Amino acid sequence: MKPPIFTIIMLTVILGTMIVMTASHWLMVWIGFEMNLLAIIPILMKKYNPRAMEAATKYFLTQATASMILMMGIIINLLHSGQWAVSKDLNPMASIMMTTALAMKLGLAPFHFWVPEVTQGISMSSGLILLTWQKIAPLSILYQISPTINPNLLLTMSIMSVTIGGWGGLNQTQLRKIMAYSSIAHMGWMTAIMMYNPTMMILNLVIYITMTLTTFMLFMHNSTTTTSSLSQTWNKTPLITSLILVLMMSLGGLPPLSGFMPKWMIIQELTKNEMIMMPTLLAMTALLNLYFYMRLTYTTALTMFPSNNSMKMKWRFECTKKTTFLPPLIVMSTMLLPLTPMLFILD
Repeated sequence: MKPPIFTIIMLTVILGTMIVMTASHWLMVWIGFEMNLLAIIPILMKKYNPRAMEAATKYFLTQATASMILMMGIIINLLHSGQWAVSKDLNPMASIMMTTALAMKLGLAPFHFWVPEVTQGISMSSGLILLTWQKIAPLSILYQISPTINPNLLLTMSIMSVTIGGWGGLNQTQLRKIMAYSSIAHMGWMTAIMMYNPTMMILNLVIYITMTLTTFMLFMHNSTTTTSSLSQTWNKTPLITSLILVLMMSLGGLPPLSGFMPKWMIIQELTKNEMIMMPTLLAMTALLNLYFYMRLTYTTALTMFPSNNSMKMKWRFECTKKTTFLPPLIVMSTMLLPLTPMLFILD
């Protein structure tokens, strides 16, 4: 794709999301979603091949269906209340339909089937946009309508998402599919806290985007897409291999790292709201995620791949890929935990 065309399309994607986030009129929200959807399709098919075409088609059909359900919810709300304002309380039926539509757009269980398939079919850079930027618009609308959402519906979907996000990634060898299941699980954590403390959902989203962005950038720097290709990076880029290890632990939510912060705060907030089973289930299913991150770290940094030659160091050319943003992103993805007390005060 030529740079000017790519720039225009990317600006349209950004504009679509911005319209959704800033609109106070339901029709503008819907138009923002449509702009975003139509502009993201060529980005998904940037490297044109049949798999990318199939992935883009799956994505389009799912998102178009979700947009249709969202519009139906908006119309039901309009017929019931006679107004288009996003800030007004929703009719219960309209709220259920909108929540379902936004869950489809996010890839929450049981509408999660498209996420691994689409992510696997497209390039790493397109997958990065799909799993980070594309989550912002639906979550911003969920944030705005959170007081009128049916709590049973949302909490059921969040528990299912965390469970499926853990189970689905267990047997995967493709890094993009692993990141897709990781995304489903993180969306589950975000929607679990949505009813009780929407601001905490934003904190979780920021940390999730930072960690996912860093992970994808490291994978793209190594040009790795599978576990086996990742296992051969230790003798090319040993420092980056060890950084991937730390980052995976952070994604899994281990205590001294940034990824533990949102999990800790969410479990504490749910416990404050006299919910014991919910955080217990979330913490137990998070162990499934931690298991497949551990598998990745084991194959990447803790084992040596079998080689016939006596020389362990591979001949390599100097890397020409820019790593300008990697150092600050890695620091943010791993070392934010000491800021937690400050965030508790702000909250």
